[in-house]
Amino acid sequence: MTEEVQNMTEWKENVILVDADYVDKVAFDLIVNFERMLGRPVPQADMAKWLECVALDGGLKFPTTPTQPTTPPEPVQQTQVVLLHQRQKMENFQPGVFADLDGKAFNGPLGEFLISCVPVEEMVTAEDLFVDSMQIICNSRDVRRVMVVPDADHIYNKVREGLRHVDDNKHITVFSMQPMEGGNYRQEILGYSLMAALGIRADELTINSK
Repeated sequence: MTEEVQNMTEWKENVILVDADYVDKVAFDLIVNFERMLGRPVPQADMAKWLECVALDGGLKFPTTPTQPTTPPEPVQQTQVVLLHQRQKMENFQPGVFADLDGKAFNGPLGEFLISCVPVEEMVTAEDLFVDSMQIICNSRDVRRVMVVPDADHIYNKVREGLRHVDDNKHITVFSMQPMEGGNYRQEILGYSLMAALGIRADELTINSK
């Protein structure tokens, strides 16, 4: 288990855990398929847009704007993003270089997103790192909502088993490219958020399906 995740003792209420190499591969497959289908270039996925879409699919709400200024001001809603990776960059995302993303943050309509990039070290497999990180996050008393984006093609059963005993008060959403055998969590289709981040519009799909 990498010390970097173990030493994250302060977790935000909302956390997105991502197998970044897997998501990058899925984005590549979508780009190739949709360029052929739509007959136009598909740009790299917008990282901020994708994370916001994942957060919405995971149940985050837009912060309410108070009608009157409050003292002290309302705290900004924060979401912690953990990108686990073996490669140096996500080729199909912009921005996608992990060294540039690590420690960065951005603000949007859903609040502040804080990004940490954690490499897979030689002493641990990518599968074990993901599952161990997921359990550390879910067991943190500070975390209320977790969005889990694993390599569902290979470790879905381990993810389901790892979430079996998570506190029922936790709001867990697992993302995969197709519906999987359920557990004690919500499921969302990963492709929808990626399509939005790639700039693929629903009306384009309707037109090209005729």
